[in-house]
Amino acid sequence: MHREKTPEKNPDGENGIEFVAGAKEERERLDVFLARNISGMTRSQVSRRLDEGKVIVNGRREKAGYRLRSGDRIVFFLEPPRESSLAPEACPLRVLYEDRDLLVVEKPAGMVVHPAAGHAGGTLVNALLHHCTDLSGIGGVLRPGIVHRLDKDTSGLLVVAKNDVAHEALSDQFRRHRVLKCYRVFVYGHMRQDEGTIALPVGRHPTDRKKMSTVSRRGKTAVTRWRVLERFGEITFLETVIETGRTHQIRVHLSTLGHPVVGDPTYGRSGRKERDIRDQRFKEIIRVMKRQALHAGTIGFHHPATGQYMEFSSPLPRDMEELLQRLRNLCRDGDGEEGME
Repeated sequence: MHREKTPEKNPDGENGIEFVAGAKEERERLDVFLARNISGMTRSQVSRRLDEGKVIVNGRREKAGYRLRSGDRIVFFLEPPRESSLAPEACPLRVLYEDRDLLVVEKPAGMVVHPAAGHAGGTLVNALLHHCTDLSGIGGVLRPGIVHRLDKDTSGLLVVAKNDVAHEALSDQFRRHRVLKCYRVFVYGHMRQDEGTIALPVGRHPTDRKKMSTVSRRGKTAVTRWRVLERFGEITFLETVIETGRTHQIRVHLSTLGHPVVGDPTYGRSGRKERDIRDQRFKEIIRVMKRQALHAGTIGFHHPATGQYMEFSSPLPRDMEELLQRLRNLCRDGDGEEGME
């Protein structure tokens, strides 16, 4: 199967997504094919659009049970987007890139990505709704398409879709692990090796449902590559690249390795690592961090419309940059240094 460029709108003003069935799709049911290839749509939703005559195969309307043949051209017409129930809010928003298909934004620490219980407003989605004037809808609703997320207290870059076609194409890249996701992070302890890979499954903690764990009974494959950027005695500054995107993956993996993230209230074992630090000067310095010292600094992906590879980088936020400079000054001035690179 491959996707053709989006055709013109139909007489009802609905945008169409066009596919061409390949040999692998031979004899597959039409509704199964569409539900598998259109992000966010269930088989029943696809069937409803089929019943409404909003799916065309080789220029003709077909039913859900139609069996595909190699070379079939399928056009699925999307519902016109309706207004979202979410409220636009004029929150500060740093946009690194924007076109008609997507945005790349920098989320500050402390901002929740999507409204949820306890966070009805002030989220990234509320800010995006205020910023975007040309949304064409995601899943039939005028809203930005959140393709991936960052924890509330993790800062850094996110790519956001502005329409269904972009959302599906970007989601597919994330599913296939074809997106570069590079983070900067401070951890407790002296990392003796210069680099390494953590390949441990991550899933819901067996006893604490608010946490993730590498000993979950239903853990999913997770791979984190890391390398040392600088060493500061009892603190190490790392660059990590995640090949997968499991919830809390970096924090869980590094904690399991015995080097939890500085300032992490969940996987830092309630400050135990801070209490383990012998040098009082280090304790005073790391208290500048009021959240986990984790920043999504680089993201790279292929543009959903042009296929061009795009990569964006973001500098360390002020609190992490301040921590870095204080650690450098301490090690430069005296005994705090221990193999700085």
